[in-house]
Amino acid sequence: MAEKKKILTYAGLRALEDELENLKVVRRKEVAGKIKEAREQGDLSENAEYDAAKDEQRDIEARIEEIEKILKNAEVVVEDEVDLDKISIGCSVVLYDKEFEEEVEYKIVGSTEANSLAGKISNESPLGKALIGKGVGDDIEVEAQAGIIEYKVLKIDRNI
Repeated sequence: MAEKKKILTYAGLRALEDELENLKVVRRKEVAGKIKEAREQGDLSENAEYDAAKDEQRDIEARIEEIEKILKNAEVVVEDEVDLDKISIGCSVVLYDKEFEEEVEYKIVGSTEANSLAGKISNESPLGKALIGKGVGDDIEVEAQAGIIEYKVLKIDRNI
């Protein structure tokens, strides 16, 4: 079965590449040093430092594999080419939350980069799905756990 394409913004691509480089160059070396140190302490059967270092090594290798898989199947959105008439991945949007009578801003990104605490919402999230294809002035209703949330699109910009 073919892998699903992972949609990334250019900033998301750079962040993953930087993380991969750090894991391969810095973290691998650090963990190898910890393992070597723990081995020198003698009996490995009761060596907690050795077990912890091996666990850390396994986690690092798993993350490297995960990032390489994402990058292999990545489709990068060129934000300079994003159409600002309609919301799409790579856009930054300002919405008016009708219930709380306040403006909120979100960046629309692929699911790999999503981080709601940083204002980055996935195109696959309920709000992201509702926003894709909408334009300035459009009203949007999103079904959430708390009920229906209503927004109005005020502004569409490029992610910077």
